[in-house]
Amino acid sequence: MDAVIEQVVGRRVWDSRGRPTVEVEVRLAGGAVGRAIAPAGASRGSGEAVDRRDGGAPQRGLDVRGAVAAVRDEIAPLLHGRAVGGEHQAELDAALVALDGTPDRSRLGGNALVATSMALAWAGAAAQGVPLWAALDPDATTVPLPEIQIIGGGAHAVGTLDVQDLMVVCPGAPSFADALDWTAEVYLAAGDLLARRGRRTGVADEGGWWPSFATNTEAVATLAEAIEHAGFVPGTEVAISIDVAASELWRDGAYRLALEDRALDTVGMTRLVLGWLRDYPIVMVEDPLHEGDVAGTAAFTAAVPPGVLVVADDLAVTNAGRVRALAAAGAANALLVKPNQAGTLTEALAARHAAAAAGWKAVVSARSGETEDVTICHLAVGWGADLLKVGSIARGERTAKWNEVLRIAEALGPRARFAGAAAL
Repeated sequence: MDAVIEQVVGRRVWDSRGRPTVEVEVRLAGGAVGRAIAPAGASRGSGEAVDRRDGGAPQRGLDVRGAVAAVRDEIAPLLHGRAVGGEHQAELDAALVALDGTPDRSRLGGNALVATSMALAWAGAAAQGVPLWAALDPDATTVPLPEIQIIGGGAHAVGTLDVQDLMVVCPGAPSFADALDWTAEVYLAAGDLLARRGRRTGVADEGGWWPSFATNTEAVATLAEAIEHAGFVPGTEVAISIDVAASELWRDGAYRLALEDRALDTVGMTRLVLGWLRDYPIVMVEDPLHEGDVAGTAAFTAAVPPGVLVVADDLAVTNAGRVRALAAAGAANALLVKPNQAGTLTEALAARHAAAAAGWKAVVSARSGETEDVTICHLAVGWGADLLKVGSIARGERTAKWNEVLRIAEALGPRARFAGAAAL
């Protein structure tokens, strides 16, 4: 099939928060089509690619008509007639970055660029007649361990809990499908506990329970209890993962825990999280300290028990140079890979390679503002990621992704190797 770009279409669509976002459709001369939608985060690192938003009163300033126009007026003419697939992805992504011309992708918009980059990858796969994961790596075999939100907080639940995400992973599960089954049981058990105690108020942005707790520690304890109530062995079969998102708590030189009306310095915050690691079956901690505290994160990483992953999100913003610097400092030992933080797939893949070179684990991640787009599922498999973080096991924009991985695992058949406990 002719893999030459005939048309690039920008489209204004909607995300899971009821906000406009950018969809890009790449049509090839031979008839193949690639399509992708840009996600958006609520908790954002200061170094990540900047979405182009219109400002003003409509949609509270968050409209994307300008970004869609950038696709139509600048990106489409740039890409017309160019080839897609394979080694062309890096060339096309580099051309997009050069066209934007800003270090933070703010002129055309990170949303316009990442939607285009992903759509180009899908078009290349369609031209080959294979799924995206197979176009990325035809020899791919690894199905990632799912990291799934049970309780939402922080910027995802209007601050009703300071910690942003309380999640579970299932290192004891024999397959991806079993991990989803086990997580669903924990999700239901947690919902029952919260309801009985008058702590459940709905669901947060990513589908996890929207809680009402007196302290952050109570939330962690409740999740550990839910694992037991669901009939699993905490830590061995099902374990806890926490996204502190500490940059969201850092104000005026201290970590402000609004739920508990107290402020902690770096030592106090480190002691709090290390105490949770001591007392509860936690195997992953994301962004325990704010994005500027490399030295503190290095000290935290050195202090965690063996086998605990310290995941860099805001600290690394899916940037290869930052990953190398963090690894040299001993700050973190795992990378959260968010393509829209980087701006293009090529840049996100470079960060993933830098993490692998450092011996870090890789967690491909969705954002809190999501859509039915399933690109990250294919990236996780095609890039050989250890884990996949999508949000909860509820809400359609989340289940679309978990269901896609089930299909990929089925397509892999006997070749499939579930990451399981080895992911940790």
